[in-house]
Amino acid sequence: MKRMILIFSVCCLAFSANAQTYQQCVRRAIDCLATDSVEQAKAQFRQAIKLNPASPSNAVVYRYLGRIYEHEGEHQLALDSYGKGLHIAPKDTALLMSRASLYLLLENEERAVADYTSVLQIDAECVDALFFRAYAYGQQRKNPLARKDYEQIIRLCPMHENAHLGLILLNDKDRRPREAMEGINRLIEHYPMHSHLYLVRAGMEEQRKQYEPARHDYDKAVSLAPEDAEVYLARATFCLALNERKQAMADLKQALKLGANPDEVATLMHQATSKGK
Repeated sequence: MKRMILIFSVCCLAFSANAQTYQQCVRRAIDCLATDSVEQAKAQFRQAIKLNPASPSNAVVYRYLGRIYEHEGEHQLALDSYGKGLHIAPKDTALLMSRASLYLLLENEERAVADYTSVLQIDAECVDALFFRAYAYGQQRKNPLARKDYEQIIRLCPMHENAHLGLILLNDKDRRPREAMEGINRLIEHYPMHSHLYLVRAGMEEQRKQYEPARHDYDKAVSLAPEDAEVYLARATFCLALNERKQAMADLKQALKLGANPDEVATLMHQATSKGK
């Protein structure tokens, strides 16, 4: 009997030491991430899984690993990690959201929609899941479904700027120009300092050949965000469409200084220097 108690005690001590080591590995991995020691973090996370492969906490470990792989561009490894985590915790909304986001990045809207829908079955009022599912539906040209999600977000969060903007763009795409323009005007009234809203309205005005209002909005966007390369690229593209090459070149040079993609700028500069010759 004493021998049985001794063996049991040794086993308990071994289990306790193992559990402690597992926790230490996870803590060390997180500490490594805080100091950008990514390779060490991966090694510690893998060691934790090896020490206790049956731990429910591995769902979180796999989520960390998935994010690391995703950041490194190892998309399949990231998907595998998220999948392993979901095998352990199929209702972990953080894992579902992470995998759905990666599916969107990879332009696999069908699987992204499936994961966002799973999140919404767990939490019907998850605004992020509704928003990104709406975007995915839009990419699939399932506009009525996208509209339904955007409208649900607005019911939950009446001043959700991106949901309003998504609905505006959807109206514009669905050939509902009056609703689209009224929507963007209202949004600008609420957020008069948001430069990207002026870019959206300028693009809509340009599409309608309302060039002077469009020019005003492009200029407004530049004045609000003079350190943003994107506003200069947008105005340069507009100027090129009107064959205003001098202004386009000036904007392109400024965009380049502010860190715009050199290849994109070079393409537009080629248009600016060759158009009309």
